[in-house]
Amino acid sequence: MSDRTFSDAVADPYDAPPLSFTDGEDRTIEVRAHDGSDEELEALVEMYDAFDPSDRAQGIPPGREDRIRDWLENILDEDCLNVIAWDGDEVAGHATLVPDGDAYELAIFVHQTYQRAGIGTRLIKALLGYGRVSGVEKVWLTVERWNRAAVGLYQTVGFETSDAESFELEMTIRLAEPPDDEGG
Repeated sequence: MSDRTFSDAVADPYDAPPLSFTDGEDRTIEVRAHDGSDEELEALVEMYDAFDPSDRAQGIPPGREDRIRDWLENILDEDCLNVIAWDGDEVAGHATLVPDGDAYELAIFVHQTYQRAGIGTRLIKALLGYGRVSGVEKVWLTVERWNRAAVGLYQTVGFETSDAESFELEMTIRLAEPPDDEGG
């Protein structure tokens, strides 16, 4: 068990992937769960290799291809849940849930050419829907408090601030009721 606090209220349901939508730039974006293929891995490496260094936070995504591959090997593990936003054959964004004790940590990345088009919101909601149908009960994340766009996105989706004592905010969301034997 962690020291994190989670609301007793369960978040609204979210649609699980696959799903598609038209983003704010009139592109058809498809969100799919990671299928484990080499083609998906290479497309992710390509997106992260082209990622703007100013959009990196807390050291991720890594900046060199070899480090990107090592990092992806860890987060594409079978214990993690991953969804990818596609614009045709190009990766527009990627989000992951990584197990951490009794909860999962969320990380999301939208390539700079796809930002501010509604993809991040849809990508997080699809990931949370995927998490819920996969049995995930609680999700947390950290975000630099000065990153107002990200904080606003997380609040819009339903995350609540659980710890604001450092330069980072910790935010949490509950996707399911706890089992009867656990209480809150």
